[in-house]
Amino acid sequence: MEAKHTPVPNGMTSFWRTEPHFLDSHRSTDTLPRECDIVVIGAGYAGASVVHHILDQVSPGSKPPSIVILEARQACSGATGRNGGHMKPDIYNGIAGLAADHGVEAAAEVAAFEAKHVAFLKEFIERENIDCDYSVTKAIDVQLSRSHSATLKEGYEALIEKGCEATKKAKYIPGNEAEKFSGVKGAQACFTYDAGHIWPYKFVLHLLEKAIAQGVNLQTHTPVTGMTRSNNSTSSYLWTVNTARGSISAKTVVLATNAYTSSLAPQYKEKIIPVRGTCSRIIVPAGTAAPRLTNTYTLRWNNWNYDYLIPRADGSIVVGGARPAFINDLGSWYNVSDDSLVLEPAVRYWDNYMQRNFVGWENSHAYTDRVWTGIMGYSSDGLPHVGHVPGQKDQYIIAGFTGHGMPQIFLAAEGLAKMVLDDIDFAQTGLPRLFESTQSRLDSRQNKIFASTPGAGQPQARL
Repeated sequence: MEAKHTPVPNGMTSFWRTEPHFLDSHRSTDTLPRECDIVVIGAGYAGASVVHHILDQVSPGSKPPSIVILEARQACSGATGRNGGHMKPDIYNGIAGLAADHGVEAAAEVAAFEAKHVAFLKEFIERENIDCDYSVTKAIDVQLSRSHSATLKEGYEALIEKGCEATKKAKYIPGNEAEKFSGVKGAQACFTYDAGHIWPYKFVLHLLEKAIAQGVNLQTHTPVTGMTRSNNSTSSYLWTVNTARGSISAKTVVLATNAYTSSLAPQYKEKIIPVRGTCSRIIVPAGTAAPRLTNTYTLRWNNWNYDYLIPRADGSIVVGGARPAFINDLGSWYNVSDDSLVLEPAVRYWDNYMQRNFVGWENSHAYTDRVWTGIMGYSSDGLPHVGHVPGQKDQYIIAGFTGHGMPQIFLAAEGLAKMVLDDIDFAQTGLPRLFESTQSRLDSRQNKIFASTPGAGQPQARL
């Protein structure tokens, strides 16, 4: 029997998790409550955001629902606590593919929704006074292949011509200006637009701390082993959520389980697949003469090979990608849920990374400080699953973000919270129609993860 994908107990420590919050291994009560209104499974970006929005949407004077958050390991120890720190929408690249498959109107909904996150989160973080190093800057997508750049430019221009408003905010930099504009060696063209970067762990732990102060019960180190649905038609507690520490009866369950969803909801087995990614942190020694980076970057060599990076205020740089180091070893990254190790070729990939790729960095002495892995939940059709779990009453999902959840999850959680609280239909949430988890998506045999790959294949997250 194939083993279920569950979080391993000893995941590598990412840079983001080097300053643990006091709630990192928190348990609000010594034992699990016997029952509650809502169980949220997963204490990462998705789970914390759903809980925040549920509490935020409770009518003044009304009693909030009782909520228990169950987390297999420490708070925010999954993909959110291991990513590249990008808050970067896609407004032209994957959007062009969505337009071809689903029409420009549906694709434009996704582009506008993602773009909205950049300024929305800035205002939210400032209003809440969240210490999470959030910075709004420009993304520079550097194209290092002339032919692939031409393909992207064609799609970009077609979106603009067809009225995709978000795409109009991206600027194209042609080849004769690209290297000077970006500072990247051999740049053939660039696209640039608004983006942000963040310390994701600190953001999520702020949401959790606020939720706990409002009465939410957080239980870390409590992996869920399964769920059963009650046949008792008279009970409002429809679900029993089982853990090694006991069971909880709940009226509603929210799966914020991303890569691990299929272990609890088997219908997502071939629909949300765990994929291992690699990130690193590069240190730039004090006094270096290298140009200071102020923008975020994607360096793209072809349709499957790209890296992504953010500069930090402390002078360090967080970089993710390294696909050429492992892509031909399918078993090392596809359908893999172990984030306790990183393959040696992926470690070595980052050696002299800045010196190799950026103009003026040749004598910077920049060096790799830390390399780690994370397990992403890749959707077989490239789109997240949000809303009711098809065919299941009072069970909801927010998962399958394909390495691109940062500019999708917070406002997707706002829409899902409306469904949970008010029992409204997905169409009434205002979320992009393509995000809805439907039976037809579960029935589809399509797997786009292998659509743009060398040989065996490489999934293409829209970073």
